Formats: sequence, C-alpha cells, structure tokens
Amino acid sequence: MGDSQSLRVGGRTVEIHRPDKVLFPADGNGDGGEEENGGGKEYTKGDLVAYYRAVAPFMLPHLRGRPLMLERHPDGLDGPMFMQKNTPGHYPDWIERVEVPKEGGTVVHPVCEDAATLVYLADQACLTLHRWLSRTGGIDRPDRLVFDLDPAVDDFAQVRDAAGHVRALLDELGLPSVPMTTGSKGVHVVVPVNGHDDFDAVRSFAKEVADELVRAHPERLTTEARKKDRGDRLYLDVQRNAYAQTAVAPYTVRARPGAPVATPLTWEQLADPAVDARHWTLADAVEQARTNPWAGAMGRGRALGPAGRRLAALRG
Repeated sequence: MGDSQSLRVGGRTVEIHRPDKVLFPADGNGDGGEEENGGGKEYTKGDLVAYYRAVAPFMLPHLRGRPLMLERHPDGLDGPMFMQKNTPGHYPDWIERVEVPKEGGTVVHPVCEDAATLVYLADQACLTLHRWLSRTGGIDRPDRLVFDLDPAVDDFAQVRDAAGHVRALLDELGLPSVPMTTGSKGVHVVVPVNGHDDFDAVRSFAKEVADELVRAHPERLTTEARKKDRGDRLYLDVQRNAYAQTAVAPYTVRARPGAPVATPLTWEQLADPAVDARHWTLADAVEQARTNPWAGAMGRGRALGPAGRRLAALRG
C-alpha cells in the first residue's frame, strides 16, 4: 500500500491516509509500558481500518444515535493522545452530528450511523470510541445503565467474582444484565433501561445498587472514588451514568499493547478462567461478535421503578 488508498464503504468513498503507519508497535510499548495479551503483535492503521470495517455490522447497533467522544492517537501508542468531542469542520458532510447543551454553551458531537463513518474515524487514528448512554432522541434520558468494575490490581479473578455479585443482585431486582470486557482491566455490566428516567435518577439508582453490594461484601467491594481510600477492594464505578459522561463502546479497540478490544460476552464465557479483560483483540474480536453474545438482551429496556421498590424492600 502507498501513502493513501480509496475504499468504497456502503456507497461512499473513504480515503485512507498512510495505511502502513504503525499504530500498535510490536515492542509492546504504550499505555502500561508492558506486553499484554499479544503485546508483541504489530498493527497498522490499515489493520485498524480493516477491523472496524469488518466489525461494523455488529458494532453499529451500539453506536447509532449516540454522541461520541473520540480517543485519537495520530502517531500511535508511542505518540500523544487527545480526546475529541467537537466535530471538526473538515469532517465530511455525510457524517452525522448532534449539538448538545453543556455548561456555558454547546458541543457538536459526531454520531456514527454507518460503516463509512466508522472507517473514516479509523483513518483519523481514532482508536477508541466512547459513547453516551443516551440517544439523540432523548439526550437527557439514558437507555443504558453501566456498572464499571475497576479492580485495585490487574486481577481478573476479583473482577469475575464481583461481576457475579452484581448480576445476582440485578437478577433479584428483575433487571437482566450483560457483561463486556473493557479491554483494559475490568468489566462493564450493562443493563438496558427504558429511557423514561433522567440521568440523575438513573445514577442515583445505580449508586443505591452499588451501596447494597458494598454492604453485603464490604471486604471485597467499595464505592470510594479516591484510590487511596479503596485499599485492595474492587471499585464499583457508577459515575458513567451521568449527563455528558461516556463509556467505551462495545467492540471498540483500546489503546493498549496488542490492541485489545472491549468485547461483549455471555455470562458463561465470563466464568471461563481462560478469559480476562484483554482476551479478545483486533485479530479475533470479529469472530466473537459473530456469535452474537448479547442475543435478545438489548431488545427491551426495563423500568427502574419496580426494581427500586424491590431494592428498598431488600434493604428493609
């Protein structure tokens, strides 16, 4: 491949600049400074583009209608990183945008509606897509609730154990949930909600659930936001359930050695000791996506009112 190439994606032509540029070096440098799950494997921008093009049918349902924050690494893992919320004026007109309020003004976020947009963002060295938990039709009312399980050390057995406790309580509250490896150290436990409540109400409910889990497992779990107060306990982070906050999108690549991917999986797969937070990478995440691990789980969002009443009864 030369300095650029044109790809035809879904009826649009996307120019790929410097597809041979190495974004994930083979030496395993970058975030974390160590080799991890395939850290010796080199990946180029062309590899990133090919991955996002292939995974698009499975990833787009989790992106459509949602404002995005882009994590860009123009020179790969060894170069500087920046987070981009506003959509630059030079982006093609066919990329969807949404203007959302913020304190003192507005932000015009990109929205990924099609495979061509996903490929274009990969050409912009956007390694990781961070999505809002609400959609443009109800920007202040999320339809996803996320528990971010963040271990004190890189110990996935601790994460697996905590995820089981989260799932068990949510089941007791009548809320189906699904797991996703983060591609870093932890797991997101995702609950589809009906979008009737605002962010403050959803985050408040998530905090009450997390508090109940800490009450039941005080030696293992914490909601302390400050690291120095957590000790070796796993942090149950519910702060992503707030207006203008984001969570890594399903099937997005993470900026870590070996190009691990935030990957949806089944609860049965999560129980497998061979699986960890960086189990799937740019090389094999599409195969996992084809198994449709969240089949049927995202179809109907649940109301939080009945779950809140069950939680109150549990707490006495």
